[in-house]
Order: sequence, then structure tokens, then C-alpha cells
Amino acid sequence: QVQVVESGGGLVQAGGSLRLSCVAPGRTGSNYKMGWFRQAPGKERVFVAAIEWSAGTTYFGDSVKGRFTISRDNVKNTMYLQMDGLKPEDTAVYYCAAGLSYSGNIYYTAAYDYWGQGTQVTVSS
Repeated sequence: QVQVVESGGGLVQAGGSLRLSCVAPGRTGSNYKMGWFRQAPGKERVFVAAIEWSAGTTYFGDSVKGRFTISRDNVKNTMYLQMDGLKPEDTAVYYCAAGLSYSGNIYYTAAYDYWGQGTQVTVSS
């Protein structure tokens, strides 16, 4: 069983930055993708960004392109989401997820098998 644990959420003013971290201590090997989704109150969970662990290929949702960066640290087995230029509409619970590489559509929740509990990001105007 792969555990997924997020950290790094908080309250920030518009235009500010936050960095989220996600560790999957039970994950072995590199045949995985890891991603970030977010869910605002009353709305569906939507794709934010993802990375294929082995190749390092990255994917971004249209609303965060140019503002968010996703990266991984192979030694620490940790994925990061650097969020710059934050806007009030970025306010949501952010979830980290993991799944097998090239299994399903990386932009959809169904492609991921393991989920974290979520971390709150609040951007004030």
C-alpha cells in the first residue's frame, strides 16, 4: 500500500507564493506518475499538475500554466508544487495523488490509485 502525504498549505496574499510537498514513502521504483489536484468548496476536483517520475515529463492545467512549477527529488522521494503569482481563485484543498505511469489519462482522477488527505491553500485578495 502506497501512502501519500502532502504538506505546505497555508494562507497567502494574492501575488504571493507557496510550495507544496508530497512524499510517498511506500512507493518503490520509478514507474509512477504523481499529480496535484484541487477542490474548491462545492466544486469538482480538478487537475493542477503532474509529473512522470522516470522521464520527468510535466503536465499543467490551463489555469496554472506559467505560474506553477512541478518537480521531484529522487533522493528524497518527494514531489513539489511551486505556486507563484497566486490568485484568490487558486483557493482550494490541494490533493497529491500517485498512480502507475502511462495508466489512464494523466489529467483525470481515475488515473491515480493513491491519494493524500489534502492540504488547504487560501489566497486572500
